[in-house]
Amino acid sequence: MLTASQLRAARALLGIDQRELAEKAGLSVPTIQRMESSEDVIRGNVDSLMKIVAALDASGIELIGDNAISPSGGRGVRLKAPAVADSGTRAAIPVASRTK
Repeated sequence: MLTASQLRAARALLGIDQRELAEKAGLSVPTIQRMESSEDVIRGNVDSLMKIVAALDASGIELIGDNAISPSGGRGVRLKAPAVADSGTRAAIPVASRTK
């Protein structure tokens, strides 16, 4: 499964825009835009999803699913499960104060 967040992050890691990804995958820019605007898991034509995955793989991106390890190493980004405070609410992360 590929999520919209993974797709945007992969594109950011490569430093490419939606047009460049569309060219690499042989898809249209509106297709990439629809995929990236999905709520979570990208739903769509299986052929289009396979083209995206193949283009990202050929560009050096390894997609990592939930609870999967990355055996080939390398740099990457992964979302952790949200931290939960003892009271059952999410823990707040303090924001540094700004100075002028």
